Amino acid sequence: QAQLVESGGGLVQASGSLRLSCVTSGRTISGYAMAWFRQAPGKEREFVGGINWSVGTKYSASVEGRFTVSRDNAKNTLFLQMNNLGPDDTAVYYCALSSSGLLETTATSFAYWGQGTQVTVST
Repeated sequence: QAQLVESGGGLVQASGSLRLSCVTSGRTISGYAMAWFRQAPGKEREFVGGINWSVGTKYSASVEGRFTVSRDNAKNTLFLQMNNLGPDDTAVYYCALSSSGLLETTATSFAYWGQGTQVTVST
């Protein structure tokens, strides 16, 4: 059973940057797609960005050009570099691990989830 633990969240001023990490234990991430989702208060969980079994990535339109997803299979870790943050980026951020190498953007495509890390962007 995989366990995913996110870290790196916190309070940041608008236009600032944060780097989130997600360490997986109990299962290798090599060969599997992973992604970041977020959920703001009163809103549904939404896809932010993800990476397939290799280096192929996808992003939501709202973060394209500002956020970068990467992975280090040797460390079983997924990263999310977030730049030029704005108040609309405030949310709990979750990492997710798929049972497939293909990257999908729907939450139901991912079998394993972390508990989330809070990101708050102040004006």
